[in-house]
Amino acid sequence: MSAPMEIVLSADSAGQLWNCAVLELHSGTNLLAYRGGNTSSRSLTVLNGEYILGAQLGKNFINVWEIQRKDQLQQKIVCPGIVTCLTASPNGLYLVAGIADAIYLWEVSSGNLLAILSRHYQDLTCLRFSDDSSHFISGGKDNLALVWSLASVVQLDPSHTPEPRHVLSRHSLPITDIHCGLMGPQARVATASLDQTVKLWELSSGEMLLSVLFDVGIMSVTLDPCEYYLFCGGSDGGIFQVSLCSQSLSRDKTFQSDNEGNQVFKGHRNLVTCVSVSMDGTLLLSGSHDETIRLWDIQSKQSVRSINHKGPVTNALIIPAPANMFLPDSRPGIPLPRFSRHLNPSEQGEGVETGGVCLRLAPHTQAQKETYLEKADKLYSIMSAVTDKCVFGDGENTKVRVSELEEEVRTLKKVNKDLYDFSTQLLTKPS
Repeated sequence: MSAPMEIVLSADSAGQLWNCAVLELHSGTNLLAYRGGNTSSRSLTVLNGEYILGAQLGKNFINVWEIQRKDQLQQKIVCPGIVTCLTASPNGLYLVAGIADAIYLWEVSSGNLLAILSRHYQDLTCLRFSDDSSHFISGGKDNLALVWSLASVVQLDPSHTPEPRHVLSRHSLPITDIHCGLMGPQARVATASLDQTVKLWELSSGEMLLSVLFDVGIMSVTLDPCEYYLFCGGSDGGIFQVSLCSQSLSRDKTFQSDNEGNQVFKGHRNLVTCVSVSMDGTLLLSGSHDETIRLWDIQSKQSVRSINHKGPVTNALIIPAPANMFLPDSRPGIPLPRFSRHLNPSEQGEGVETGGVCLRLAPHTQAQKETYLEKADKLYSIMSAVTDKCVFGDGENTKVRVSELEEEVRTLKKVNKDLYDFSTQLLTKPS
């Protein structure tokens, strides 16, 4: 049998049979199982296609498996506290964890702790990277979602305290899930909350594009790859499909089932903790506290398959199958180093890994030209601009320009109507 293109990675809180399992997307066949411990919610991630990482439920360490060696727990990353959420950058260079109300950022190649970000006021609940690894978004029990530029966080000046690029503060209860779409700094971000709303944001500007109110708290959210629909997992077991192609111009709407794409998937008996969509946008995966994961056909809204677990499902996601997952003789390109628990490991007695080179430029050398990170930050600032002021001007000028264009359209419509009336009179004039 050829290796599958897409797989399901799932975990439950019981961990009786395995910590996490790999399932074939279409048949539901169990392909691989990784044993040892159990993984907390929003804390299962794949690092660079070579490792699977899962934060141990209620403990201060992260379980690590080489992706093709399923039978043995390979490594544990000890953390300063209990990890509540975890994610790896898509380029495989950085690992980000939420520990209490702080965000810890490690460099994977060296294991160095690069930053501790303390801008949330309560525990973190979820972390997500943009698809190009340029930004990550954090959500917490303080009702806030923060957008961080990686280039500004991973900077060389220790006296500079990184600040989030945007603070998304429209929710009134804790954030439960975050989904970041495609297109890097131009992506859309969806946030779900216990306040019974899902909000859609523009990553570049931090502007809210849409807010949808439901009858229940929303525990999970995702977008299909084309971003035609939002899929929102409810605390009552329902999954709500929200059309983003509606003719309505209102930013605030209340969910109602209709024939325009707003529908409900019914089958789960308890809150839906995770949702994920296949690459072709035809299948929806959901995991629930009713101890099942379900695969749905999006067009018909029918449950194609239900797979039982031994405990409440904490993680379930559809991912492209890593190239070496089914090659037992393959090995990771670079072994994981020891991860530091302190910003300055040498000062804390942790020691520094041998075999690396630390290069620091003299102050006069640094001042001569911008560093790579500064250039990257500037580039992403330019890419993230909502409006090109050289062309459209600032906000007021943009409104004036829009009014001028609307007036021009009305004039053209009048000219077109006059031409039509004149042509009609010529054609119908008796000879």
